[in-house]
Amino acid sequence: MIAIGSDHGGYDLKQRVIQYLEEKQIPYQDMGCDSKASVDYPVYGKAVAQAVSEGSCEKGIVICTTGIGISIAANKVSGVRCALCSDTLSAKMTRLHNDANVLALGGGMLGDNLALDIVETFLNTPFSEEEKHKRRVAMLN
Repeated sequence: MIAIGSDHGGYDLKQRVIQYLEEKQIPYQDMGCDSKASVDYPVYGKAVAQAVSEGSCEKGIVICTTGIGISIAANKVSGVRCALCSDTLSAKMTRLHNDANVLALGGGMLGDNLALDIVETFLNTPFSEEEKHKRRVAMLN
């Protein structure tokens, strides 16, 4: 299960990612927001991060205009390793080396095609399980 949430600046991209998840038959939980009306991104970053931290969702996706604020909010939750990615290589490497469990995207920074490629890479790249990466991830926790 994927937790997904955005503020108003990420709403359009969130809806596109949800469409992608539905097309791929990937279960998700939409943590809001529900429109383009102005809201506070920390509420939605925290909701997604808590779902991942508590284990009700395996991974999360958070989206605001730049991806910066909502990634900071998500990273405040214990056990969450949220990475802001703007390319597929970053998405791949953060999964391989950091075992990132939440992806942040900038709805005002990325086109749909690139954003969906990043999502696909993030969701389909496993953690490397190399001892040095396990050790480093443990240090983050």
